[in-house]
Order: sequence, then C-alpha cells, then structure tokens
Amino acid sequence: MTRPLRVVAVSGGLQRPSKAAALAEHLLDLIAKDVPCERRLVELGQLAPQLAGAVWRSQLPDTVERELAMVEQADLLVVTTPVYRGSYTGLFKHFFDFIHQDALIDKPVLLAATGGSERHALVIDHQLRPLFSFFQARTLPLGVYATDKDFLDYRLRDEAVVERTRLAVQRALPLIALTRHGSPAPVKEVVAA
Repeated sequence: MTRPLRVVAVSGGLQRPSKAAALAEHLLDLIAKDVPCERRLVELGQLAPQLAGAVWRSQLPDTVERELAMVEQADLLVVTTPVYRGSYTGLFKHFFDFIHQDALIDKPVLLAATGGSERHALVIDHQLRPLFSFFQARTLPLGVYATDKDFLDYRLRDEAVVERTRLAVQRALPLIALTRHGSPAPVKEVVAA
C-alpha cells in the first residue's frame, strides 16, 4: 500500500489572515479531495521573527529547521506568494535561500500568487518558475493567479479563478503520480543499457 502523499504548502504572506495563505489552503483542499495526503501549511509571516538576521541555516532555530525539512521531504510543494514590487516577497526568497540546492530536484511544484490587479499575473512565469528552475524542480503546467477582487472574506469567490484552481490540480495529478511511481532510471543505468 502506498503511503499518503506529503503535500507542503508555503505561503509567502506576511500577515494573518492572508490571501496567499487562503489560496494555498484552497489548493490543499482540492488536492486532498483527489489524493490521500498528509498536508501542511507553512506561513512565512509567522516565521519572520525567527528568520530575521539569520545568514546561515545553522543559525536558525529548531522551529524553522523543522519547516525547512518538511519542504525538502515533501512529495509535492504548493507555493503561494503575494506580489510585492513585481515579484515574490523578500521573506519568501529568504526562506528558500535556506533550502538545500539539491533538495527539490524533480519535486513537483504548483505555483500560485496573489496581487492587487491583473497586471502582476506574469509573476508566476517571470519570477516563480525561474526560482524553482534553479532548484531543478518540476514546476507544474498551470499556475494560479488571483487578485484582491477574487476574494471575499479570504475565500476565493470568483468562479473563473476557482475553476482555474480545479484545472491546475486536475492537470497536476497525473504528473505527480508519474513522479512518485515512475521515477526515471539513474543515469548510470541508462548509459549501461
């Protein structure tokens, strides 16, 4: 029997409640409807005081180290961030600066962002995809972008965005299954064959 999928969502929102965290929770709920999973939400705004001033991972408290380890050991990452000055938040980048550069190789990552208007929608392709390409992660085909007007009381209310989240998860599931069950042969075996 296969163990439940370990799904970790990282929200770059700086406050609570946060639209980025609400979007992450929504995506976690959709994934949990289709796949048995253990889910975890890491809210970076809550970790900010513990991240401040740390330059090396060894300087971080155990609480942050546990969250970093959860991200590194996840089967699937869901990352959400509010757009701040045309990109992800500095805290979001600071957190991922502590992730080991090989820890996310081939890990599926569902990208999502929130912003004040549609003009920031390209943050997914111009900022988030390159960051996770550095880690050699497998960014999933559809990202989700939501604006302030798409939420009511920190819940998605715009049906087009809700449908986009459903489609993003639906298109991600076969790729996640391939990653879990059909890992490619190691390079040495391919060369020897």
